[in-house]
Amino acid sequence: MFRFKRRNFLKSINFKIALVFALLLLITLEIVGAIFVRQLEDTNLRQFKSQVQIQSYVDNSIAEQLATSSTSKANSQIKSILSDINNSNIDEVQVIDNKGIIRGTNDINDQSIIGQKTTDRNVKNAIYNNRSYTKNTYDTQNNSRYYISIVPLYNSSSTGNNSQLVGVLYVRANMKSVYNTINNIMVIFAGASLIAIILGLAIAIVIARAITKPIEEMKQQTQRIARGDYAGQVRVYSDDELGQLASAINNLSIRVEEAQESTEAERRRLDSVLAHMSDGVIATDRRGNITIINETASDFMDVSAEKAIGNSILDMLQIRDDYSLRDLIENQDELTLDFSSNERDLILNAYFSLIQRESGFISGLVCVLHDVTEQQKIDNDRKQFVSNVSHELRTPLTSLRSYIEALSDGAWKDPEVAPGFLKVTQEETDRMIRMINELLSLSRMDSGTTRVDMELVNINEMFNYVLNRFDMILKKDDNPAKYYTIKREFTKRDLWVEIDTDKFTQVLDNIMNNAIKYSPDGGVITCRLLETHNQVIISISDQGLGIPRADLTHVFDRFFRVDKARSRAQGGTGLGLAISKEVVQMLGGRIWVDSVEGHGSTFYISLPYEPYEEEDLWDDDSQA
Repeated sequence: MFRFKRRNFLKSINFKIALVFALLLLITLEIVGAIFVRQLEDTNLRQFKSQVQIQSYVDNSIAEQLATSSTSKANSQIKSILSDINNSNIDEVQVIDNKGIIRGTNDINDQSIIGQKTTDRNVKNAIYNNRSYTKNTYDTQNNSRYYISIVPLYNSSSTGNNSQLVGVLYVRANMKSVYNTINNIMVIFAGASLIAIILGLAIAIVIARAITKPIEEMKQQTQRIARGDYAGQVRVYSDDELGQLASAINNLSIRVEEAQESTEAERRRLDSVLAHMSDGVIATDRRGNITIINETASDFMDVSAEKAIGNSILDMLQIRDDYSLRDLIENQDELTLDFSSNERDLILNAYFSLIQRESGFISGLVCVLHDVTEQQKIDNDRKQFVSNVSHELRTPLTSLRSYIEALSDGAWKDPEVAPGFLKVTQEETDRMIRMINELLSLSRMDSGTTRVDMELVNINEMFNYVLNRFDMILKKDDNPAKYYTIKREFTKRDLWVEIDTDKFTQVLDNIMNNAIKYSPDGGVITCRLLETHNQVIISISDQGLGIPRADLTHVFDRFFRVDKARSRAQGGTGLGLAISKEVVQMLGGRIWVDSVEGHGSTFYISLPYEPYEEEDLWDDDSQA
């Protein structure tokens, strides 16, 4: 954690401002110090050199001694003169004549060199070149700096340019005091510089903190804004640029919060609209990958929104083999997609539109999926209905036309043929009238204009009454086309059900007529009546050919016949069971069929039922 904080501090602008200020101060002090020390060194050296200069009268005295012919006496005088030189900075003074012979030295411990020839090259050069020579040297043995001065000595008897060189004066002075002073001053300067840097750094940190604190607060506020928290405000410390920036950020926070609230409200409104739309909506990015899909579209695609997002719309709509993304962008035509399966029928119309910016850049697609399954089914049913009606009416009309043409050609004069032709004409006319009446009944039921007269009926007696009529028909016909037997299996309890008697009688007649038509000669038709806790169940079973399993779901369709040729021969219109289904549904019931091919069929009718006791019925009548 400490290392992490330290790393963040080193990267902060606070540290950078302080570092820059400290570096600028350090560079300034270094430049000033270098110039100051250099000037100080030059000044001290000039003062030092002036201090170690041998007075001119000493030089003249030594020159006079060098000019005398008596060497021993001159050396003695030179020694005496040198011993009188009292300068603590001078370590050694040597007198060398113009022949390079050392004539004297002030070092009492090194008097043996007198009379020897000098080995110092600088001295020789000064003698040979007849000029003075100065030099600063450093002795590594004792770590000391020395100033060496070699001054020519001239015979005082010679004047002007004709003066004669009689020797040189070699002076070596220790500059330790000079550099000790300089070093002491440098130490003082370095200490003062360090203190100045530390103080400057502290001041820089304070100043940087004063600058960066508002910036830090502004950074934290922008981070809160990025996280969606717009409650905070940046403190305005002054009216300078930073204060103006803080005010701008505060205004920005308010504006962003207002914009975010507006955007969020729009998003919630859009989500609500998408969630409650009956159409499916899919939005993609510019690569065709799904970014938004509403619940309706998820149900259409039979996939969750989480799994759909990120997938290509081409794969989701299963059109990759036929279309590319460019096709959808360039040609936003309506597509009809069939998603039908064994479990459901689903046909969708897909409408595409572009998501474009003001610059014209296409950033995605929107696809609206409209369920047209029912519409397609209605269109198909309408086409099938028109086709069936045309076919059903054309057949009897063709037959009528044939018989009428035959009668017109003279068949009406034949007493044996004419009655038969007229009978067929009358039967076909009755069939067409019956078909039209049934179509009108279905039309009224479809439009909801059929009047229903509900009354409370003892269903036991009513059902028995309808069956008695069919028994009576068989008894009155001396030569029936088909014999049959009606078997009753009724509950002994009276069941009172609220129905429209006339319409329900029509339903029972239709089912009984079908049972009689398709039962074999001598067959048994079993009629049952029973009750459950809230339903009355009526079933009518025959022993006919039965219905194939594939046709069971179409038995109640209009104009549907299992055996079309046989049904038409027996006078059926194919509308009886369709009318029965509509009537039963109007009464709040349900009708269905169960059949095994070759073993007959059983039609079931279920009606809503509330148990009534006969005493309750009489009580209600008396109160009325």
